[in-house]
Amino acid sequence: MTRIAVIPGDGIGNEVTEAAMHVTEVAAAAFGIDVECQWFDYGADTYLKTGVGLPDGALESLRDDFDAIYLGALGDPRIADMAHGKEILLGLRFGLDLFVNHRPVKLLDESLCPLKDRTVEDLDFVVLRENTEGAYVGVGGIFKLGTPDEVALQEDVNTRKGVERIIRYAFEYARSHRRKSVVMSDKSNVLRYGHDLWQRVFEEVRVEYKDIESWHLFVDALAMQIVKNPAQFDVIVTCNMFGDIVTDLCAVLQGGLGVASSANLNPQTGVGLFEPVHGSAPKYSGQGVANPLAAILTSQLMFEFLQYHEVGAAIENAVRRSIVEGQVTRDLGGNLKTEEVAVAVAERISG
Repeated sequence: MTRIAVIPGDGIGNEVTEAAMHVTEVAAAAFGIDVECQWFDYGADTYLKTGVGLPDGALESLRDDFDAIYLGALGDPRIADMAHGKEILLGLRFGLDLFVNHRPVKLLDESLCPLKDRTVEDLDFVVLRENTEGAYVGVGGIFKLGTPDEVALQEDVNTRKGVERIIRYAFEYARSHRRKSVVMSDKSNVLRYGHDLWQRVFEEVRVEYKDIESWHLFVDALAMQIVKNPAQFDVIVTCNMFGDIVTDLCAVLQGGLGVASSANLNPQTGVGLFEPVHGSAPKYSGQGVANPLAAILTSQLMFEFLQYHEVGAAIENAVRRSIVEGQVTRDLGGNLKTEEVAVAVAERISG
C-alpha cells in the first residue's frame, strides 16, 4: 500500500488537486498499484476557525505515516500576511529538512514556448534550488517601525553543510540521470561573504565529479543565457532566492506556471513534498477555468520519487498528447474545464 497525504490548500488549489488525484488514482489502477489518498483540511478556512495552520503532531505523522505528501496552492485574501501558508509550507520544508527544491524545465510542445524557433529538445533541464537556507529563513527584524528612522534587516543565511549538500546532490543527480553538465549560479561578485562560500564549496566538490562538465554563472548572466540558449543547460544549482526567481522565468519558457511542477526532497531521509508552483488565484476559484496540468505533472514527479517510473512516463505522455490535441484549458488555447482536462488526461492513461 502506497499512502499519500493530500493537503489541497486554498482557492483553485482544491480544484487542481482534485484533478491531479483523479489522474493519480487512474494511473495507479492502470499499473496495478495500490494507492490510498488521505485528505487533510489544512488551509485558510481551518486557520480562520482555529488559528492553527499545522496542528501539533501533524509534522511527525506526515513524515512517518505516509510515503509522500501532496500539497496544493496556499493563499487567501482573508489572511493578508499569509501566516497559515508560512506555517504549513515553510513549516513542512524546514521541519522535514527538505533541502532540495526540484524544478524540471521541460517543453512538452513547441506551441507553448514564447521563444522563437525552439524545439522540445532545446528546453529540457532541471533547476535544483537550495530550499532551507538563504533569505527565506526569516532571520531579521524591524527597528523603529513606522517612523522616518525605520530600519529593516533581512539576513541571508548560508552554511557549509547546506551549501555542500545541495551542490553535491546536483552532481549526483546529473550522474545518475545521465546529465552532462552542472552549472552553479550565485552573485559572489556582490555578496562577498555568503556566496564566497558557494564559490569555494563548488570548486572543492566539482573536482570529485570530473565526468560531469561544470561551470559558474552569475545569476543575471544565467537569466540571460536561459533565454538566449536554454539548450546548453542540463542541471542548474543555486540558492533559495535566486532559484525561486529563475524557476519562474523557466516556467514561462515551458508554457507558464500552469504547467510547472515541483518537488521538495530530502534524499537522505526519503521524505518528499510535491506541489504545483502557481498561486491559489482566489478570484478564479469555483469557475472551472484553472489549468490542472501543473498539478498533474506534479503527481508525475511524485510517482517517479516513489520509483514508479513507468507510471510517471505514462502521465507525462498523456499530458503531452492532451496539449498537442488541444484538450486544455483556455490559458493554453483550449476550452475545457479543469475537471474535463483531468478526465482527458486520465483517459489517455487508462485507454
